[in-house]
Amino acid sequence: MSVACLESLTFGLGHLVRAADVLGERLVLLTRDPSYYTYELGRLPADALDVVEVDTFDVERVADVLRRTPDLRGLISSTDTWTPVGAELAERLGLPGLDPAVLRLTRDKAAVRDRLYGAGLTRGRAHEVPEGREPLREVLLKEAGLPAVLKDTAGTGSQNVWLVRDGRELDAALAEAAGRELKGRLFAEPYFSGPVYSAETLTWAGRTRLLGVSSRLMSPEPYFREEITAFPVAFPEARRAELERWLGEVLAAIGYTDRFAHVEFVLTADGPEVVEVNPRIGGALVGEGLCRALGVNVYEAMVEAALGRRPRLMDADLPGGPAVAFVLGYPAEPGVFTGVAGLDRLAGMPGAPAWYPVRSVGDTVEHLADSRGYAGIVYAEAETAELATHRAVAAANAVRVLTEPLPAGPPSGEPRTGPHPYPDQGPHQDAEPTARGASGG
Repeated sequence: MSVACLESLTFGLGHLVRAADVLGERLVLLTRDPSYYTYELGRLPADALDVVEVDTFDVERVADVLRRTPDLRGLISSTDTWTPVGAELAERLGLPGLDPAVLRLTRDKAAVRDRLYGAGLTRGRAHEVPEGREPLREVLLKEAGLPAVLKDTAGTGSQNVWLVRDGRELDAALAEAAGRELKGRLFAEPYFSGPVYSAETLTWAGRTRLLGVSSRLMSPEPYFREEITAFPVAFPEARRAELERWLGEVLAAIGYTDRFAHVEFVLTADGPEVVEVNPRIGGALVGEGLCRALGVNVYEAMVEAALGRRPRLMDADLPGGPAVAFVLGYPAEPGVFTGVAGLDRLAGMPGAPAWYPVRSVGDTVEHLADSRGYAGIVYAEAETAELATHRAVAAANAVRVLTEPLPAGPPSGEPRTGPHPYPDQGPHQDAEPTARGASGG
C-alpha cells in the first residue's frame, strides 16, 4: 500500500516518511529534481521511500506514473504550486481529496477576499479592473483609498506585493508590476495595520481545530519580508477560543472542509483580518516546529487525510514540548552565495540552535526584499515562544550569510541562474547539510 507525494515543502519530508511508516504505507515522492530534497533525503535511509523523477508540471505524465504505482491509496500535495494539480489528479484517479474548485479558490487571493467580505468576515474587499475599464490607479484612489496593498492573486513567498501609502508609491508600484510576470492577476486590498500571525489549523468534516498560532515578525515597511517566526504564541484562553471560532468561520466560508491550513492574519485594533489562506501546512520550519512544540508527528494527520480517514490529531491530547523560533538568514548584499560564517559558535549557545541550509555555494541571490533572498534558517527552542525568539535572534546574530558581488550580467533578456523555481518551497538546496543540533524526530 502506498501514498504518493506530489513534490513537497523544503523541510518535513522525513517526518512524512515516518508518518507513512507508522500507518503502514509506503511513501512515493514524485519530483522534477531530487536534489531539491538533499537535506531531508540525506538524513533518511536510502530505502526509506521511493523517489520517482518526473516532470511534475506535466499532468498527463504524472497521472500515468500514479496509475502505475502499486496499491496507490492517497495523494499528498502540500505546496502552493501543485495544490490545484494534486486536487485534479486525485479526482481523476478516484482518490480521497477536496473539491478542486475549493482549492482553486484558495489560490485566488482576490476571490477569497471577496468571499470573506460577502460573509461579513473582513472589512475590505478586493479591487480589480475588468479589461477595457478605467485605469487601476483611478479605481484605487476612488474606491479603495490609501494605504492599500497591491499584489498577485496567485503569488507566494511575499513576492509581487507592494505597500502603497501615497500617490507616488502607487505610481511606482504600478510601473513595477507592469514589468513583472504575475502568476495570476494584479489586485488591491486594504492595508490592515497590526502584528502579523499565522494560524496552524487542521479541519475535518467542517470542524476546525486550532493547533496553535505562529508569530510573524516582518521587515520594516514598505516591504513584507518575513524574518522571524515563533510557535506557539501564548494567547489568553478566551482570545484563543475566539480565534478558533473565527478561523472555523473563515474556512467554512470558502468551503474548506478538510486538511491542514496555514492562515495568515493581522490582529488589528478592531479584530483579526485575513491576509491569505494557504491550503497546506506552513512552510519553512513551521511543520518542524509543530512536531516539536506539540510533541507529536503532525504529518501522520497529513497521511490520514490523504487516505480519507479522520485524523487522530483532531481529538488527540497533545503532550507538548519546547516552544520554537527561527530566523531567516539573509545576506547583507545581493551576490553569489559563498557560505556562512559563525556556525561554529552555535554549539555554545542556549536553545540548541541549529542552521538549516536552503542554498548551496554558487547560488545567485538577487532579491533581498522578499523570501527569495534567504540562504538558511537559524532555529532555537526554549520554554516559551518569547524566550525561544530571544535565543534564535541571539544565535542568528552570530551567523553571517556571505556573498560576493555578482559577475557581469548575461545578455539582455537572458535570466541568470537563480534560486528554487518553486517559490512556496524555498530556495534551491543541494548543499551538504550543516545543521548543528538538528533532529529529524
